[in-house]
Amino acid sequence: MQIGKINLNEKVFIIAELSANHNQKFEIAVESIKAIKDCGADAVKLQTYTPDTITIDCNNEYFQIKQGTIWDGITLYELYKKAYTPWEWQPKLKEVAEDLGLIFFSTPFDKSAVDFLEELNVPCYKIASFEIVDIPLIEYVASKGKPVIISTGIATENEIQEAVDACKKMNNNQIALLKCTSEYPTPIEDSNLNTITLLKEKFQTIVGLSDHTQGIIAPVTSIALGARIIEKHFILDRNLGGPDASFSLETHEFKQMVEQIRLAEKALGKATLELSDKLIKSRTFARSLFAVKDINAGELFTEDNIKSIRPAYGLPPKYLKDIIGKKAKVNIKKGTPLNWDLIE
Repeated sequence: MQIGKINLNEKVFIIAELSANHNQKFEIAVESIKAIKDCGADAVKLQTYTPDTITIDCNNEYFQIKQGTIWDGITLYELYKKAYTPWEWQPKLKEVAEDLGLIFFSTPFDKSAVDFLEELNVPCYKIASFEIVDIPLIEYVASKGKPVIISTGIATENEIQEAVDACKKMNNNQIALLKCTSEYPTPIEDSNLNTITLLKEKFQTIVGLSDHTQGIIAPVTSIALGARIIEKHFILDRNLGGPDASFSLETHEFKQMVEQIRLAEKALGKATLELSDKLIKSRTFARSLFAVKDINAGELFTEDNIKSIRPAYGLPPKYLKDIIGKKAKVNIKKGTPLNWDLIE
C-alpha cells in the first residue's frame, strides 16, 4: 500500500497526531508542524470536525463525560469545542506541512468533513476508533478510492470485519487496521500488542499501532510484531496543557521514538537463512579439525593428536569419528589443518 511517497511494505509510516495540541492557537499549530518535521516523522495528521458535526450542545446525562477519563466533568460538546481544529486553518497547515516534505491528512467525522478534505486533496483518510461503527461514514470515505486507516480501539471482531467489508463494498482494498487501546492515557499493561499479529492474520491487511501510552516502548516494540504504521500524539510542551497533553510526546521524545523505530526496522532486516558475505568471512572463526601434536606418517589418528578447535581451515568436526583410527599418509606438524590428502 502506498501513501504519498511512502510504500508501507518498505518503510514504517510514522504519523504525528496534532489533535488538540495547538490549544486553539494557529502559531502553535505551525510551530508544531515544523517540530514534527525535525523529529523525522513522515506525516502530520489533524482531526476535521466541529462541535456541531460530532455531537450536539446538550448537557443531559447522556452527554456528560463520567467514564473515569481525564475529561470527566464536562460535556462532549464542551470537550470538542476546546479540542477542534478550525477548518479555515487546515488548508494553510497543509501548505506548511507539504512545503516541509511532510504528508498531510486528517480524520473526518462526518460527510461534510470528507467533502472538505477532498477539496484539499489529502492522500488518505483515518477513521477514529469511536467512528469504526459508523459504516455509512466508512463507506463514504472508502468511496473516494484512497487508503483508509482504521483504528480498532473500541471495536469487536465483528465490527472490525464490518468496517473492512464496508471498504471492500466500495471496491477499496487499500485498508490498514491499527491496534488501538482507547484509554487516555493507556496503561502499558493494557496495550496487548500481540493483537497486531492477530489483526494481520485474521483480516489480511496492513497493520499498525495508534498508541496512547506515556512513552515509546509500545510503538518501538510493535515494529517487531509487524506494525507498518505508527500513530502517536505530538505536543510541543506538555506544560501547554490541553485535552491530549498527558499522552502526547514532546519534541525530544518523539524524535527518540522515530530514531528507535528506524533502528528496529534495520534490526528486523529480512527473513533469510542465506549467509551474507560478512558472515561467510566470519566462518573462519568456526571450529574444524587440526593436528594438535606432531604426527608421523603411518601413525594412527587419535582423540589425543587431532581435535576440533578454532579456526575453520580444516575438515568439519562432523568427520572426527571417521578419521579416528585411520593412519596419516605423511608427517603432519602440530597446528596443521586436516584435509583428506593427509589421511590414508
